[in-house]
Amino acid sequence: MFHNSSRGLFTLLLMLLEWTRPGLPSPLRPICDLRVLKHFIEEARDAQAAMLTCKEGCGLPEPVTVPQTKVDFSIWERKNALEQAQEVQSGLWLLNQAIGSLRASVTNTALQSHIDNSLINIFRIGKVLHSLNIQECNPPAGGVSGGEETWRVSSASELLQVHVNFLRGKLQLLLSNAPICH
Repeated sequence: MFHNSSRGLFTLLLMLLEWTRPGLPSPLRPICDLRVLKHFIEEARDAQAAMLTCKEGCGLPEPVTVPQTKVDFSIWERKNALEQAQEVQSGLWLLNQAIGSLRASVTNTALQSHIDNSLINIFRIGKVLHSLNIQECNPPAGGVSGGEETWRVSSASELLQVHVNFLRGKLQLLLSNAPICH
């Protein structure tokens, strides 16, 4: 009856309604279903596809700093859960900053809605992480910590590719191994 993406959206809406229900003192239940992440990845890919068709009013005014998306599994597995969470949280913070810069410079209205959705989804991912008892850790005022690997991109399409790769890589690794889900 439901199309796959409609079912994912319906699931996401139900989760958000659960989070916003007033007057309930009970703690958030963990969100361990990776279909939620799949939904975020699909929407990030939609933004990337929209960017590729954009002809005017869709560029970055200056290069932005983004998280490194490649994962060295031997290093990743040696990190404890807190270090992994901090790396992902720092990466999400960088992506939020970079996509926010893109949003401020884009004049193409079709692309703006995709960018807005990407920013909202980063916020929602933070809520998913919170449901898994992964505490938010904001980088210091000067940016991310010295140990965080970053690089700079100069085009909107590069930025949106980093966004997709980050969700598919480090975020998926963190979520799939969350202790509360096992």
